[in-house]
Amino acid sequence: MTTLVTGAGLIGASFAAEAFKRGERVVFLDPEPRADFLRAKLGDKADYVLVRGDVRDLPALISAIQTHKASAVVHSAGLIGARVDAALYTAMQINLMGTINVAEAVRLTGVKRLVHISTFGVYDHRRPVTAPIAEDFPRGAIGRGYANSKIAKELILEAYKNQYGFELIALRPANVFGLGHFWSGSSGGEKMQALLEAGLTGQPAKLKTADTIANEYIYAKDLGRAVDLATIAPTPKQMAFNIGNGVVESFDAVQAAVRKLLPDLKVEIAAGEAGKSKSQPLDISAAKDQLQWAPAYSLEAAFADYLADLRAVGPGAKTKLGGRS
Repeated sequence: MTTLVTGAGLIGASFAAEAFKRGERVVFLDPEPRADFLRAKLGDKADYVLVRGDVRDLPALISAIQTHKASAVVHSAGLIGARVDAALYTAMQINLMGTINVAEAVRLTGVKRLVHISTFGVYDHRRPVTAPIAEDFPRGAIGRGYANSKIAKELILEAYKNQYGFELIALRPANVFGLGHFWSGSSGGEKMQALLEAGLTGQPAKLKTADTIANEYIYAKDLGRAVDLATIAPTPKQMAFNIGNGVVESFDAVQAAVRKLLPDLKVEIAAGEAGKSKSQPLDISAAKDQLQWAPAYSLEAAFADYLADLRAVGPGAKTKLGGRS
């Protein structure tokens, strides 16, 4: 069996590492595939194919699915975070037109299941939150490009699913972190790697005030396993699933977890807008019941595993893995 993954980044590679365990073949479609990054994440002998292509190119998507006989598609491509607002027109072309093309390619080629990587950012955090956030919590954003585009992507895919009948599963992960490059714009992922690299080198981690909010995190390897289960699980009762750790972690707790491994960690916080902390975690009971998934890594265990991966890559990991400077 073969799965096409749009975007050869952290989430796609984390999924592939799990899919290989059951003999799945993976095809990555990416406009700038980073062979060194995938080699570092997956090893030299992994059975994957790199296709240079853009989700804005519908014929390229169709060709990749048909050439490699993909029976499922994982849609992880897109720009996130501040990169969306920095180039709104281009970002919306990638995020929205790319998603329309993925849905159309799935329809035209007869792919049975599409797994879409969404975000917990689709929820309307302006509303009062007094309990863990379930998947039926209202969607709605604060006018920022990233969250608004993610909501639109879900609505587009829902319309396609309802009209054409393919299976759609949308995963809504918390703030994802793990060894990888952050070209697409993950400031949260960059923060976590900056803390570990600072603890290793003795140089201070230079962070923004916005990096210090309380937040819920999910380790990339846990998310990769959730994506893998979503591609093969029996048709679930619902479409969307929260993927998180079920805990809102303060920045002090994040630093403390790093310092247990790297006691010499130093952090410098630049003045700036603080941002809004999360008050409640995601309700992940549906993923446990219907996808048979639960997080395996606590924050401390995730950092220990992450640190081992970072040490294996060696000095200059950010450059080697294609990270933004």
